[in-house]
Amino acid sequence: MNSISVKNKLIPLLILIGLLTLCYQPQLTLAMPPIQRIVLPNHLVLLVCEEHSLPFVTFQLLINSGSRQDPLGQEGLANLTARGLLLGSLKRSVNTINEEVDFMGASLNASVSKDVAILSLRILRKDLEKGFDLFMEALRQPAFPEEEIRREIEKTVAAIQSEEDEPGEVAEKEFEKVLFVKSPYGHPVEGTKESVPRLKREAILQFYQTYYHPNNSIFAVVGDITVEEVREKIFPHLIQWPMAEIPKVPFTGAFANEQTTIKIDRGITQANIVLGHGGISRDNPDFYPFTVMNYILGSGGFSSRLVEEIRIKRGLAYSVTSYFDAGKYPGSFQIILQTKNSSAREAISIAHQQMERIRKDSVSEKELEGAKKYLVGSFPLRLDTQGKLTSFITAVEYHRLGFDYASRYPSLIQSVTKEDVLRVAQKYLFPEKTILVVVANLKEAGMD
Repeated sequence: MNSISVKNKLIPLLILIGLLTLCYQPQLTLAMPPIQRIVLPNHLVLLVCEEHSLPFVTFQLLINSGSRQDPLGQEGLANLTARGLLLGSLKRSVNTINEEVDFMGASLNASVSKDVAILSLRILRKDLEKGFDLFMEALRQPAFPEEEIRREIEKTVAAIQSEEDEPGEVAEKEFEKVLFVKSPYGHPVEGTKESVPRLKREAILQFYQTYYHPNNSIFAVVGDITVEEVREKIFPHLIQWPMAEIPKVPFTGAFANEQTTIKIDRGITQANIVLGHGGISRDNPDFYPFTVMNYILGSGGFSSRLVEEIRIKRGLAYSVTSYFDAGKYPGSFQIILQTKNSSAREAISIAHQQMERIRKDSVSEKELEGAKKYLVGSFPLRLDTQGKLTSFITAVEYHRLGFDYASRYPSLIQSVTKEDVLRVAQKYLFPEKTILVVVANLKEAGMD
């Protein structure tokens, strides 16, 4: 994905929370289908989940090759490599691939996050073998044709330049650039307008040859297919994929540790504000208390304190939320809001006050129970497609949560106490060390 707005960036977080709350309400009996986990001789982790409600099969390959593996000066390489898989193979041109995918009514996609690359295919059961052959061809025999790579680079640069006209994107990118000091998380997934034009086919091929191996991947098969059919039709292709030594690249980097304010002047009527600091990783044992705390502070919509104080009581902002990005390594914590230029200072002050408040005083029993009820019970129906189910089981495997995670999640949330919420707020929120990025008409905001 080359372009993503701040608003849209919040959607994956909400979906992830939804995915990880499957089967938690007895009255919403969306039973988790059994999952077969098989490790092939080439060390590929294969997950098979039979789901026969519709005549479709979804494949999803997760490769541990996100943008954090981009070499210095080649930011955007992971993204371009993944997208390059769909630009033509040694047997078919990009146009032929697209025509065949369209003819089958299938969906073949590639995307990249900071941590991983994803190659996915959704296909009708009747086209299973033909579709899977095409999937493996894209994975195993990409041509990375020069002309198509050049076009993709041009499209990516155009998208990056277009984002410069989106104040929310400008604020978000500047925030992450300042927060992640010399960190692999510090640059945009798609790269920059300076780095992307420097990328060459040789670098793409080398990145592909370095990371795209079975012992660096998780492969999920979900849908109208049996385990026996997977063994018969899928195994022979997968076991021929040769493993290789994957370089161990240490994750080095630190958060900015001082209060910083970045002001960017734009002739706009709404100030776009990002306020925050470093966050936590997904494997942090405080993930669940932090989730509850964050819901009460700002991610709980009209139930949250930020919305209550900034929007409902004072009418200062239509959009305000808090968000934390818990990746393989510690990500960010952010408060994101848009308000009139003239009310930017007041809204920022209130956001700081609410961070201080949740660190000093225990939340109410009503707030705590409301957060738990929502987190446990409101998202099961988000897992109502094969694609969502596939993403869920892949994420569970990647983060090593265990396939009993669905059954454990309610107790993990329900066990959070008011004392836990206060503790994690005091441990992980630092209002005195926030990075503040304001994109606004600075004169109208009184910040010039």
